[in-house]
Amino acid sequence: MKVTHVQNQIITKTIGILFIVLFVYAATSKLLEFALFRIQLSRSPFISPYADWIAWGLPVIELFIVVLFLFPKLKLQAFYASLILMTIFTVYILIVLNFSESIPCSCGGILNNLGWKEHLIFNIAFVFLALMGILFTIKQRKLTNSKQYYVVLGERPKT
Repeated sequence: MKVTHVQNQIITKTIGILFIVLFVYAATSKLLEFALFRIQLSRSPFISPYADWIAWGLPVIELFIVVLFLFPKLKLQAFYASLILMTIFTVYILIVLNFSESIPCSCGGILNNLGWKEHLIFNIAFVFLALMGILFTIKQRKLTNSKQYYVVLGERPKT
């Protein structure tokens, strides 16, 4: 199935909005319940020595990625950053599930109600969405650049 330029734009904007909602929600819930979030991190296996740094850094990173999404020229970087962050979260869950006896959840809001397997599926879905966002953004840029090239030459672009 061939995706048109307009469909491509709709797909990348929709995926971008999903990440914006996810990261704004996650960062806000962490900041609103900061003390609890920091305590939960301090009880988490493997990362407890870094709990204070992560407690401040993670919401800042999530909000920074949101800002990247707000600038169309930085959308590709936002998708790459989202991919990296969601991959880190996913790998951490896999490590905790396979190598830890204690599994506290430091997720906020409705994600706190998910079981670990559901959370893993949720994260994998967002890793997949980030990959789709990257691929569709690259394709969109190629289409846009080729259309600009034809406009300069005075020819009509082939679609």
